[in-house]
Amino acid sequence: MSLWSRYTDFSPWQVVLRSDVSQSLDWEPINHDNLNAVWYSTLMIPAYFAAASALLLLLHLITLSKPVKKLWSRFLPPKTEEEPSLFFDEPTIADGFFSEAKVFISRHGGWVIFAYKFARFIGCLAFLGLSLATFILDEREERATGANKLSKGKHRRPHPSDGYIPFSRAEWLQFALCMTAAYASILGLVSVTTKPRWSRLVSNHLATLLFAVFAVFAYRDLWPLITFHKQPKDLKEGGLLWAKVTILFLSSIVFPLVSPRQYVPVDPANVSDNPHPEQTSSWLSMIFYTWLDPIVFKAYRVPHLSHEELPPLADHDYSRNLKKKSFPHLDPFSGSRRRHIFFGLMKTFCVEYIVMSVTIVLQVLARLAAPFGINQLLLYVETKGERAVVRPWVWISWLFLGPLVGSLAWQWYIYIATRALVHTEGILTQLVFEHALRIRMKAELPDDGKKSGESTAPSTPDSASVAGSSTAAVDESTDGSGDETLQASAETISISATKKGKQKSQDVKELDSSPKKHSSADNLVGKINNLVTTDLSNITDGRDFPHGRQVKLNSDGRVLSDAYFRPALYMPLQVGTCMWFLYEILGWSAFAGLTVMIVLFPLPGYVAQRIQKVQAEKMHKTDARVQTVTETMNVLRMIKLFGWEEKLDARISERREVELVWTWKTKILELVNNNLNYIIPLFTMMASYMTFTLIMGQNLSASNVFSSMSVFDILRDQLNMVFFMIPKFTQAKVSLDRVNSFLTDTELLDAHEQQDDDRVQLFVQSEEESDLIGFRDAVFAWSNESHGSLTPSKRKFRLRIDGEIYFQHGCINLVVGPTGSGKTSMLMALLGEMHFTPSGPTSWFNLPRKGGVAYAAQESWVQNETIRANILFGAPYDKIRYEKVLYQCALERDLTLFEAGDQTEVGEKGLTLSGGQKARITLARAIYSSANTLLLDDVLAALDVHTSKWIVDKCFAGDLVKDRTIILVTHNVAMASSIAHFVVSMGSNGRIVSHGSILEAIAKDNKLAAEMAKEQEVLGKEAQVVDTPEEPKAKSDGKLVMSEEIAEGHVSWPAFKLYLTGLGGNYPVTFWVAFLALMGLTDFSNTVQTWFLGYWASQYEDHLPSEVNVKFYLFGYALLMLSGCLMYSVGYYMYYRGSMRASRSIHKKLIQSVLGTTLRWLDTTPTSRVITRCTQDIRAIDGPFAQGIGWVVELSLTMIVKLGAVVAMTPVFLAPGLFIGLLGGWVGRIYMKAQLSVKREMSNAKAPVLGHFGAAIAGLTSIRAYGAEEAFKEESLNRIDRYTKSGRMFYNLNRWVCVRIDIIGGGFSAGLAAYLVYGRGVHEASNIGFSLNMAVGFSSMILWWVRILNEVEVSGNSLERIDSYIKIEQEPKSTEGGQPPAYWPASGDLRVENLSARYSSDGPKVLQDLSFHIKSGERVGIVGRTGSGKSSLTLSLLRCIFTEGNVYYDGIPTSGINLNALRSNVTIIPQIPELLSGTLRQNLDLFDQHDDAVLYDALRAAGLFAVQDESEASLTLDSAIASGGGNLSVGQRQILALARAMVRGSKLLILDEATSAIDYKTDSAIQSSLRNELNNVTQIIVAHRLQTIIDADKIMVLDAGQLIEFGSPLELLQNEQGMLRALVDESGDKEALYAAAHGKPLEEAERL
Repeated sequence: MSLWSRYTDFSPWQVVLRSDVSQSLDWEPINHDNLNAVWYSTLMIPAYFAAASALLLLLHLITLSKPVKKLWSRFLPPKTEEEPSLFFDEPTIADGFFSEAKVFISRHGGWVIFAYKFARFIGCLAFLGLSLATFILDEREERATGANKLSKGKHRRPHPSDGYIPFSRAEWLQFALCMTAAYASILGLVSVTTKPRWSRLVSNHLATLLFAVFAVFAYRDLWPLITFHKQPKDLKEGGLLWAKVTILFLSSIVFPLVSPRQYVPVDPANVSDNPHPEQTSSWLSMIFYTWLDPIVFKAYRVPHLSHEELPPLADHDYSRNLKKKSFPHLDPFSGSRRRHIFFGLMKTFCVEYIVMSVTIVLQVLARLAAPFGINQLLLYVETKGERAVVRPWVWISWLFLGPLVGSLAWQWYIYIATRALVHTEGILTQLVFEHALRIRMKAELPDDGKKSGESTAPSTPDSASVAGSSTAAVDESTDGSGDETLQASAETISISATKKGKQKSQDVKELDSSPKKHSSADNLVGKINNLVTTDLSNITDGRDFPHGRQVKLNSDGRVLSDAYFRPALYMPLQVGTCMWFLYEILGWSAFAGLTVMIVLFPLPGYVAQRIQKVQAEKMHKTDARVQTVTETMNVLRMIKLFGWEEKLDARISERREVELVWTWKTKILELVNNNLNYIIPLFTMMASYMTFTLIMGQNLSASNVFSSMSVFDILRDQLNMVFFMIPKFTQAKVSLDRVNSFLTDTELLDAHEQQDDDRVQLFVQSEEESDLIGFRDAVFAWSNESHGSLTPSKRKFRLRIDGEIYFQHGCINLVVGPTGSGKTSMLMALLGEMHFTPSGPTSWFNLPRKGGVAYAAQESWVQNETIRANILFGAPYDKIRYEKVLYQCALERDLTLFEAGDQTEVGEKGLTLSGGQKARITLARAIYSSANTLLLDDVLAALDVHTSKWIVDKCFAGDLVKDRTIILVTHNVAMASSIAHFVVSMGSNGRIVSHGSILEAIAKDNKLAAEMAKEQEVLGKEAQVVDTPEEPKAKSDGKLVMSEEIAEGHVSWPAFKLYLTGLGGNYPVTFWVAFLALMGLTDFSNTVQTWFLGYWASQYEDHLPSEVNVKFYLFGYALLMLSGCLMYSVGYYMYYRGSMRASRSIHKKLIQSVLGTTLRWLDTTPTSRVITRCTQDIRAIDGPFAQGIGWVVELSLTMIVKLGAVVAMTPVFLAPGLFIGLLGGWVGRIYMKAQLSVKREMSNAKAPVLGHFGAAIAGLTSIRAYGAEEAFKEESLNRIDRYTKSGRMFYNLNRWVCVRIDIIGGGFSAGLAAYLVYGRGVHEASNIGFSLNMAVGFSSMILWWVRILNEVEVSGNSLERIDSYIKIEQEPKSTEGGQPPAYWPASGDLRVENLSARYSSDGPKVLQDLSFHIKSGERVGIVGRTGSGKSSLTLSLLRCIFTEGNVYYDGIPTSGINLNALRSNVTIIPQIPELLSGTLRQNLDLFDQHDDAVLYDALRAAGLFAVQDESEASLTLDSAIASGGGNLSVGQRQILALARAMVRGSKLLILDEATSAIDYKTDSAIQSSLRNELNNVTQIIVAHRLQTIIDADKIMVLDAGQLIEFGSPLELLQNEQGMLRALVDESGDKEALYAAAHGKPLEEAERL
C-alpha cells in the first residue's frame, strides 16, 4: 500500500467515542458505523488549536499582501505614522557571519531571549520525536495485538484485497498529535529564523498551542494522580508519557514565564538605551515583583536611596507618551468630543479596566479558597477519608496556593490601579495646566453652586496642610501609600489672584482667608490650584477598607474607576459566592444569618453618618486653630517684639481645646463603630448556628463552623465597604465634575474661542496695518458676557478707544493716568487678555508678534529659580549683554549682597527678594530678551527715587532699548518725561483723555500738569535719603535656606518617649500595664470564642444531638463575646483618653517653644516650615500616629495570642512560628528602608510639580506675552516625569512586600495543616480547625503588622520633627522676681551704659560700648550708613539679641525685667509693619481691651483720615485687612502701626522709618502725628531721610557699631569734622536742612 493512500484514506475517521471516557484509548479497528468518535477525543483539542493557528496566520499573510493593501487603501486613509514594529526591521549593516548573527540575535531581544526561544524550539522537536516514537510503538503493539487476536480467532479484521490495513482510533489520535507537534516545531523554527515582527507573531501562536497541549495532558494524566480512584489515561505510554509532560511543562509554562520580554518602545522615535526592568522582566518576575529585588536590597545597604539611583522611567510612564495617548480623548483642543471627562478617562484606561475586571474575578474566587480548603480538610478528618475523592495534601496545598493566587491577583489589581493613578495625576495636571494657558484670567469660573473649595477642602491659608484630612471623611489615617504625598506646601497653593492695581504698592490683593465674600473671578487662581491639589487628590484617592475589628487600613490609592469597579463588580460577585458557599454547608440557615446582618445593617450606617458629620465639624474647628496658628506664625516677629506670646498662647490653646472636644467625639464614635463591626458578624453567626441546630435540627461540625466563620467575615467586609465607598464616590464625582466644568465652561481668550466666520472676515486687518501697534474704535472688557466682570475696584469696567491711536515704533511711549483709569487694561488689551468688542465696521487692534514681545507685570512675577535663570527666561546666555542688563537695571549692588550672586535661588514667589529687587529682575528679563516690543507695567512703582532715576537714565536711555518699541505705564510722569516720545493720558472712565508728545499731553490735561508739578517737588525731597534698607543675605551655595534635617532610620527614643509619657500622663506605668492587660484579655477572649465554637461542634461527635445543650453553648458564646467587647471598649477608652492627653501636651509644648524662641532662630527658619510643624505634623500626631500606635500594640498582642494558641495545640510549631514572625519582620524592615527613601523622594518630586504649576498660573499673562507656553508645557512634563518615577516605585514596593509576606504566611498555614493531618499532631477535627484558624489569622496579620509599623514610622517622622522644634533655643522665661512695679514705666527716660551686642553668643560684636541718655519725651533720630548698627540698637533695647552692659528704662535695669513686661511697655514700628488678617479693629486692639472711641481717636491722631481720598472707599474699624496687610499700601500700614502704638500707650516708641515706599502726603501725615500727637512719648527714629529727623531734639550718629556723635542737630552741625554735617552738606537741600536745625518749622524751611 502506498504511503499516500495510507495517509489519505478518511474512512478511519468515521468512529464513535466510547461512553466511558475514563477508559484508555481504543485499540480496536474503526468501524464505519462508529462515526465521528475521534473528533470528540480530548487528544484532538491540540489539533484544533493548531488548525485555528494556521488559519489565522494564513489570514494575516493575506491581509499583508499587496492586492489586499491596495484594496484597503481605497477605504481607509493612509497612515501618517510608522508602525512600531518597523523599528525592529531597520536594516543594519554587518560584516561577516558572526556580526550578522550578533545583529540578528540583538534584534530578537538579545542572547537570553533568543536562548529561551531556541530551547523552546528544541523542546518542540523533542516532543515531536517522542510523539513519533509513541506513534510507532503503538502501531507495532497494535499489529502484535491484532496478530495475537487473529491467531485466537477473535475479532477477525477484514482484510482488503489490496493489502490495506486501516488505522485504529488510537493511531489516528497519535497521528493528529504528531501533526500538531510537527506544526509546533515549524512555528518554533520560524520564531528563531525570521525577522522579529514575524518571530513575535509566531511565538504568540506557539505559546498558545503548547499551553493547550500541556493542558490536555494535565487533564488526562496529572489530574487523576491527585485523586484516590482515577488512573492516568495514557499510562500505557510509560516513561514516554512523563518525558512528554516534562518537556511540555518546560516549553509551555517554565520558558514563557522565566524568559525576559523583548523591549518594545512605545514611541519608536524615542528608544531608551536603558529600558525599565518593568518592560523587559519575565512574567514570573513581574508576578512576584522580583525585578524590584536589586533596588530594595540596594536601599537596605545605603543610608538613603537618591532619585538618580531609581530605575529609569518605563516608556508607557513618560508624560509625553501619556499625553499623546490620552489628550485625544480628554482635551477638546486635541480632538476629543465634547463629553464628560469621565468617559474620556474610561476610554484612555479601557485596557486597564479590563485587566482589573479579570483580577477581581480571580480574587473573588481565591478568597473562598482557604475556607473551602479548611472545610474539605476537616471533612476528610471527620469522615476518616470515607467517600473522599481528592487526596488531603491537595487541600493542604490549597491553603497555600489559594491565598497566594488571590494575593497575586489582588496585588496585580493594585499594580494596574496605582499605575493608572500616577498616570491620571500626571495627565490631569498637564490637562488643567495646558487649559489654564488658554483661559482669560478675569473670567469667572463656574461654581457648581458652591463656594470655592467648599466641596473639597477647608478654606484656610493652610488648606494644603489639612487638605488630606479634609478629604478623609471617616478616617484620618494615612498609610504608606501616602495621602500626604498629594499635599502641597502652604506657599504652593496659597491663593492670591493676580490683580492689576495701579497705585504704588497699593495693589488690592484679596486673600482666601479674608472674611469678605469674593467674586469667583478673584478666586480663579486659587480654584485652578485647588483642581490639581484637593480635587485631583479626591479623584485619585484611595478608599478605606475595614479589615475586621482589629485592623482598619488605608489601602493603596486607586483611581476613580475603582470607586465604580468595586461596588459594581467586586461586591456583587463576592457576596454571591459567599452566600452560595454558606448555603452549601449550612443550608437555608445561612439566609437567617444574612437577615440578621441586613437588619443590623443600618446601625453602622448611622454611626458612619454621625462620624462624617462630627468629622466635618471637627475640620471647621481645626481650620479655626490652623488659621490662628498660621497668622501667629506669619507675624511671629511682631508678636515677640510686642510681648504678646502668653496671650496668643492662651488664644491658640483655647482653639485647640475646642478642636480636641470634637476629636474626642470622633474617637468615641469610631470606638462604637469598631464594636458594631465586631458584634454584628458574631450575631450573624449565632443566628445561623442557632437556626441550623435548633430549628433545622442539624449537627454542627468543625468543618462547618471553621469554614463558615471566615466567610461571614468576608461577607461583613463587603457590606461595610458600602459606607466607605459612597462618600469617596461622591467626593470623586464632585471633583471630577469640577475639573470637567473647568475644561468645558471656563471662558477662553479670544484667540482660542471659536470665532464666527462673518466676524473674522469683517475685522481682518490690512497688510499695511500688520506692523502697527494700536487701536481703532475698540471696546474691551474683562469678560465676553454682557454684564462685564468684576475688577479690583468692584465695578464693571470697560476700556473704550474712540477713533484711532497708534504707538510710535522704536521709541518710548508712556501711558499715564489716575488709579483705576485702565492703564494696565490697555496693555492687557494689546496682549489679547481682554475681550475685544468691535464698536463699528472699522474696529481694529494689533500688536505684532513676529519680532517678539516682552512684558513686565506690575505685580512682579518670578519663578522659583536662580536670579540668572529668571533674567534669561530660557534665552541663551550672552555674558556681555547680561552684564549690561545687570548694570542698567541697578542689580549689581544687590548681587553683591548675596554670597552666591546671581546663582541665588529666589524662592517661592521670590520670598528672598524685596519688592524692588523683584521689580528690577522682572524688568531685566524684558530688557535681556530679544523682543522688539516691550510692555512695561509700572515697573518704577516699587522702586525708590534713586533707583527709579537710575533705571530711567541708564536703562531707558541706554543702548539696550535703542530702536525697540517700549510702552511704559507709569505714575512717575515727571521722571520719565525726559525719555518719553509719546504719551497717552487716560481718564478715570476708561477713555483716552489725550495723546501725543509730552508737551501736547500736558497742555490738554490739567490734572496731568498738576501731578507732574507735585512729583517734581517730591523728587527733590527724596534725594535726601542717606540710607537704603539692608537686604537679606542668602547662603553661599545660593540655596534659600538650609535644608530641613531629616533623621534617617527609625524614630528616636527621645521623640518616642515624648509621646509615650504624654499618653500615660502622671502615671505612665499604671496606664500601660492596664492598657496592655485589657487588650491582652480581649485577644484571649476572642481566641477562646473561636475554640468554644469548635468545642461545641465536637460535642456532636461524642453525644446524641438531643444530649447537646444548645442554649448553654449559645449563652456561653454570647457571654464570651460581651466580655471581650467590654474589655476592648474599656481598653480603647483609656487609650483614647491618653492620646488626647498626649496631643494636648505636645501641641502646647510646641507652641510655647516656637513662641519663646529667639529672633535669630526665626531668621534662619522659614515660616512655612514652622507652620507645617504646627498644622500638618500635629495632624499626624492627632490621627495616624495615635491610631498606628494603638494598632501596633493590638496587632502584636493578637499575633502573640494566636501563635500561643497554635503552640498550645501543637508545641512543635513554636520554633517555626517564631521563625515565620521574625522572617516577616525582617522582610518588613527591608521594605520599610526602601519605602521611606522612595517616599521622601516622591514627596520631594511632588512639590516642584505643584510649585511650577502655581508659579505658572500666577504668571499666566507674562508667559503668554513672551509666547513661552510651549517651554512651560515641556517643563511641566519633565517635572511630572520626575514625580512619576518615584511614585511608580513607591506603589510597586508595596506590591513587593505584600506578595512576600503572603507567601510566608501561606507557607506557615499549609505547613501546620500538613503536620496536623500527616504528622503526630492533633487528630480531632475541632482542634485541627481551631489551630488552622489561628494559623491563618496569625499569618495574614504579619502583612498588616508590617504595613502599620511602616505607617507609624512615616507619621513618626512628624513626631521627630516636633520634638526637634521643642528643643530649639529659647529666650529667658518669665520669673516672679522679674515682675516690674505696677507704676512702671512712669516716664520714657532711657539711659544706656556701655551697651555691647552680638547676634550669637560667640559671634562678633555689632554694637560696641554705647553710652547715652535720652530724657522722657525727647525725640531722637538715629542716622548711619548700612551696617552701622541702627537696627541692632533697636533690637538690643528690647533684649532680642545678646547684650552686655546696662540699659535703664525709667530707672529700672531692663536686664532684670521679664521680657514680656519689657516688650509690652515698648512699641516698635518696623519699616514695613506686619498686620493680621481680620478687621482693622482687631489689628489695633487684638485682645479687645479698648472701646471704639479710643480706636477712632488713635486713627484720627495718626493721620489716617487726612490721607484718604474721597474716591477711595474709606477705612473703618470693620474694614477687612488681608494677611500681612496685603490690601493696604505701605503708607497705610505705617499709619495703622502708629495708631496701634497710640492705643498701646507706650512711653517709649521706636520707629524704623519707611523710605520712598510711601508717598509724600502720607509721609507728611505720619511726621505731623509724631511731632504733635506723641510729644509726651520718647521717640527713637531710625532715619533714612535727613528731613524727617533734622528737627529732632537729639541726633545719634552710628558707624560700625560705635556711637560717633550724639547731641542736638545744631550742636552736631557746628562740628565741621562731624559726620552729620558731612551728610547734610552732601544733600541737595542743604539750606532747608540747616534752617530746620536752627528751629524754623520744617514746612517753612522746605520753602527756602
